[in-house]
Amino acid sequence: MPTYEDILAIVTELIKPLAAAGRSIREDTDLVSDLEFDSLKVMNLIEQVEDRFDVSVPLNILPDIRTVRDFTVQLQAILGDN
Repeated sequence: MPTYEDILAIVTELIKPLAAAGRSIREDTDLVSDLEFDSLKVMNLIEQVEDRFDVSVPLNILPDIRTVRDFTVQLQAILGDN
């Protein structure tokens, strides 16, 4: 199973092309307010993560995800369950 740091690095790389130009991406970066993600970008990110990690991300966890850290922690839990 990949470590938290491994997952964070991959998630960050997947977010970069979706984020507005010039936005820095850190663990505490808010996907909506800092990166201006709308529902389409969130779904695009989830699709890329699912393809990259070969997992299914349940949509019911989305309300618990605000920051890059939140997303990484949720993904790590999903990967741990496989």
